[in-house]
Amino acid sequence: MLLSVLLVLPVAGAFAATVTAAPTVFHVRLAEVSDAPLSGRLLVFAKALGAADKEPLASVDRDQIDTHAVAIAAQEVVHLDRGAIVALDADVVAFPKPFSQLEPGRYAVQAVLDRDHSYNYTGRGPGDVVSGVIEMNLPGDAARHLTLATVVPESDPLQPLPNVPAALRERYGMAAADIHSLDFSSPLLSRFWGRQVALRGWVVTPPDYAAHPDQRYPAVYFTQGFGGTLRSLHDTSVARWDEMKQGKTPPMIWVAIDQSSPTGTSGFVDSVNNGPWAQALTAELIPFLERQYRMDATPSGRLLTGHSSGGWAALWLQVSFPRLFGGAWPTAPDPSDFHDFLGVDLYASGANLYREPDGSPRPLALDQGKTLVAIEDYARREVVLGAYGGQMASFDWAFSPRGPDGRPLPMFDRTTGAVDPTVIAYWREHYDVAERLRRHWSELEGDRLDRKIHLTVGTEDQFHLQGAARRLEATMKALGAEPDFRYVEGRGHFDLYTVADDRWGLYQAIAWEMYAVARPASTQPVSAPSTSPPPGVERH
Repeated sequence: MLLSVLLVLPVAGAFAATVTAAPTVFHVRLAEVSDAPLSGRLLVFAKALGAADKEPLASVDRDQIDTHAVAIAAQEVVHLDRGAIVALDADVVAFPKPFSQLEPGRYAVQAVLDRDHSYNYTGRGPGDVVSGVIEMNLPGDAARHLTLATVVPESDPLQPLPNVPAALRERYGMAAADIHSLDFSSPLLSRFWGRQVALRGWVVTPPDYAAHPDQRYPAVYFTQGFGGTLRSLHDTSVARWDEMKQGKTPPMIWVAIDQSSPTGTSGFVDSVNNGPWAQALTAELIPFLERQYRMDATPSGRLLTGHSSGGWAALWLQVSFPRLFGGAWPTAPDPSDFHDFLGVDLYASGANLYREPDGSPRPLALDQGKTLVAIEDYARREVVLGAYGGQMASFDWAFSPRGPDGRPLPMFDRTTGAVDPTVIAYWREHYDVAERLRRHWSELEGDRLDRKIHLTVGTEDQFHLQGAARRLEATMKALGAEPDFRYVEGRGHFDLYTVADDRWGLYQAIAWEMYAVARPASTQPVSAPSTSPPPGVERH
């Protein structure tokens, strides 16, 4: 909402210049679902129907891979009374094109009122209001009302998500006593925002924790990638508990922290836009947890891991607080050297996120060399879905300086893709991990980072994250460090953890490596996953 003017208007202007047909206007009515007026971002989704679509669609939503499969139009709504009707001009803010320019045909259409502006992060969720799906001819026939009549219900975060394997679903009840809700009100973040802000998550104690009241345990701090939530962290927490219960991993306390916020992922950085997340974690939450639970409370007993954006956070925290943590095991972290940011050198003269030097579109995600999603399509759709909370916008909120109007300055122009050299200079100074090491190695006591970073990434990562990892490794070696970087041959972003037929095999190997740091005299059971690189892993 704060960035709606900054990000939406340039796109609307770019579209308006090409519109020649009569605009497509939808009339969206709010049913009697609330006594109080509602507000939020009103979205209309339209999917072309083909001969194969025999049955009515239950819902119409964005396609995560084919960004052009569903057309989306949007409009901010600040006061919507029950029974009131909003006229949404689907040519003003739309993706991939104004609705008047859609290919003529039969479409399935659905409206959603995103009440908390979280669509870019989680999609439709509890509290949002949706209409039924109506079939209509577009672009010319939008006469039928779309009635917002169904409120998306709350769901129980303690129940497994549908994609959780059946064998693990059975463990939820057994694990309940050892998975503790974390809801810590941060004075630092609350002071920054002028309202109460909590760090939330789950603390997973070992299955034998209560039986050994005098024993202390290493603590593993981990967080999720973009799109992860408190709910999904609970599912992961059950998996960690189950591995300890079965003896696949050693007894440790796992602290799962939700790094998501209304603006996207925080990265656990101290940000002029998001607030002091790093300080809230290190100066407030960790001391609190070490008073509440029997943790080692020593650097060798504080360990970090995470995947994707969570991997970047683990890496950042280890580099920024080398005395506090005993090691980081980031997997497929977000770009750690901005010379390779999703395959783009942000420091190059005339850098552009949308176009290669030859004018061809830059890919955001690849699969076996084939573009799955182009950066331009992803970013333009993100703008339509909402002004913040998306992957690209979350980088701005975490890394960018604040502009004169109080909003973060965008690193790149959402209409042209051009990188702003002033903004990227700020990114370079403050959040480029490799640059931070090069500039501040002695201040960071670089020797304390030696052999503490254990990074794993697939050689076929869909988001090209192996490129930045190789650059970071080269930087650390040039500084005289001995990093532990592993490149898993043929693996991508989403299958990196699978070892043989175990989808969490890499987690288990990492757990034993962590335990060896915290308990150097311990011996690894024969049945535990090997910490030596399996075939196909290039280990440096």
